[in-house]
Amino acid sequence: MLKISASPIPIQAEGVRPRLESVDVLRGLAIVIMALDHVRDFFSHDLVYFPPLDLTKTNTALFLTRWITHFCAPVFCFLAGTGAFLSFGRGKTKSELAKFLVTRGLWLVFLELTFVQFAWTFHFGFPDGAGVIWALGWSMVALAALIYLPIWVIATFGIVMIAGHNLFDLIPPQAFGSVSWLWKVLHVSAPIQIGPHTEFFIQYPLTPWIGVMAVGYSFGVILKQDRARRRKKLFLIGGGLTAAFILIRALNIYGDPHPWSVQANPLFTFFSFIKCEKYPPSLSFLLMTLGPAIVVLGLLDHNLGRFWRPLIVFGRVPLFFYILHLYLIHALALLISYVRHGGPAGLFSGPVFGDRTLFPPDYGFGVGGIYALWLLVVLLLYPLCRWFADLKQRRRDVWLSYL
Repeated sequence: MLKISASPIPIQAEGVRPRLESVDVLRGLAIVIMALDHVRDFFSHDLVYFPPLDLTKTNTALFLTRWITHFCAPVFCFLAGTGAFLSFGRGKTKSELAKFLVTRGLWLVFLELTFVQFAWTFHFGFPDGAGVIWALGWSMVALAALIYLPIWVIATFGIVMIAGHNLFDLIPPQAFGSVSWLWKVLHVSAPIQIGPHTEFFIQYPLTPWIGVMAVGYSFGVILKQDRARRRKKLFLIGGGLTAAFILIRALNIYGDPHPWSVQANPLFTFFSFIKCEKYPPSLSFLLMTLGPAIVVLGLLDHNLGRFWRPLIVFGRVPLFFYILHLYLIHALALLISYVRHGGPAGLFSGPVFGDRTLFPPDYGFGVGGIYALWLLVVLLLYPLCRWFADLKQRRRDVWLSYL
């Protein structure tokens, strides 16, 4: 029987500034919620027929199951910047941090194009897209240059990028001629034609993710203050961002390329209101996600008990969890496909990943089954993540900081 240990894990090495458990918990919560989204990607019966955010076809449970996972990428990116700033308290110099950000950022890009791509498709071939790990990697490379600027300049740069990038939504890649590919990398979620039969899809354009990480880095200044002061500021900032989302979204003029509209009932009108563009994340999307996340960070900023230990573990090994969970979910999808349908028949086993025309009509599970499989995945991964978190705590090998 699987047993989750709730005993405290060591918090810090001697002489090192203590970690903020609240940051680890928030990151762990985000990574666990992200796993729900990927379980849904592989197992949802409804994906055979329609996207979960299609208000003309979805239902409440399916919509919210997809929508809640919108918090994951912004939280990861924001806290990656925060963690970079807090590393100064653990002994890093600015030049050491810059070197680490460049090397780890490039390592993440490599992982995206190799191990992560294979985890999604179980197929060797030219990588077909750039996902969240790609965006995090290049954002770290950019942050390596930004950290030499004053904090207020870094914060201003990030805020301007987040608040202003939607001004360029109407500029198509074709306007840039032969370098249209660069506009896609920076701003437009679209495929880049590599060859006659080869495309590379930019799912996560780098704007405004670089800005999110820059703001997260500047945010570290607040987290270094004493608890009473920083909690007050966390509630003020988080509440202010959430209020700004409500106001900007209500005006329906700027902040998202897709205006909200009145639907058949008040609940679905509310869904239209909170259905904001993620690829790339609009101003409204980032206000909607980062505002409440910062409020939650304030709520978590106290002496946390044993209940939170599993999330602390996950929050300390997010990349390790990310890679393992994709392989585990994909393997389970193939196993269940063999058991229920006699074989994958193209399901999740090659370059046709995601082609729903290949799916049997009775493929997958409803929302209840999705949540049950999600819980199974999280429970199976916990012992490995616990072991790796303990390993990172005991040893200081350089390679451990890259996983």
